[in-house]
Amino acid sequence: MSDAVHAPAPASPARSAPPATGRRRGIPTRTPHQVPGRGRMGGPLTGIPWALPAVLLVGVLLVYPFFRSVYGSLFEDNGFTSSFTGLDNYTRLADDPIFGRSLLNTVMWVAGTLLLPVAAGLAIAVATHRMRFGRLAQLVIVLPYAISGAATAVLWKFILTTDGALNEVLRAVGLDSLAQGWLLEWPQNTLSMIVASTWQATGLNVVLFAIGLNAIPRDTVEAAELDGAGGWRMFRHITLPQLRAVSVVVVGMAIVNSLKAFDMIWVLTQGGPARSSETLALTMYREAFRLFHVGYGSAIALVLSVIVVASSWMYLRRQMPGTSAPKS
Repeated sequence: MSDAVHAPAPASPARSAPPATGRRRGIPTRTPHQVPGRGRMGGPLTGIPWALPAVLLVGVLLVYPFFRSVYGSLFEDNGFTSSFTGLDNYTRLADDPIFGRSLLNTVMWVAGTLLLPVAAGLAIAVATHRMRFGRLAQLVIVLPYAISGAATAVLWKFILTTDGALNEVLRAVGLDSLAQGWLLEWPQNTLSMIVASTWQATGLNVVLFAIGLNAIPRDTVEAAELDGAGGWRMFRHITLPQLRAVSVVVVGMAIVNSLKAFDMIWVLTQGGPARSSETLALTMYREAFRLFHVGYGSAIALVLSVIVVASSWMYLRRQMPGTSAPKS
């Protein structure tokens, strides 16, 4: 048997790695010019067609009426004929006692709707936050907010008239001397309407402050309790600072709503007696649409718009440091 010499088998050629292609199985390639999150219509102008309807709506409903009022305030216009008078309508404001009383009533509304509904809403929200039936109590207080301003005014007119429910109750308990015409004399007519507005507006403030209380971190409260904080100290140093963001919203809404108060005043007194309870919004409406002093009403509307924008801007600038100009 001869020895067979077995030559080693030739080595198989090494498999070469597939060429790098930029595409893996199941993963689409991306060309260098593509940007994640943008479609084929990428670019800074992509959103213009989508925003255009909203811009047109704001322009038609807000921007055009504003500039139309500015233009109309320079004319003496009765709805049929008009003549250019320049700034005469604005100089007339300074000498008009009705405008002065309306401005004073508007300031009273702003002060009243800041002190009463905001303070009452905060106090009720804090008092019922950990109460056993706190949610139920908050629901009862919120219910008046579901009623329209006109319906609320009708209800309070039944209460505040000379022969209304309030005077009847006072007479029934022997307090006849306190019974009076609550809506017949200034300033008690304005103060009475502020109370009626507070009854309706407090519910919304309770809801907003309750949301803010629920957002306060529990760890912060527990740490304060371990340090001995409680009662007034807890409210002043923990609760109130944590509610700052909500307070900005609540106070801002109260300012704007009080400056444009109309429906409740119109239903309760129609600005009377002798226009003593009018606010700027009501005076503007009466001058422009009842007495047909369109130019003068436009001047009042412009003054009211400036007051609303200026007061809101100053408040937000004071409460939100990010809106103030950086110091050099």
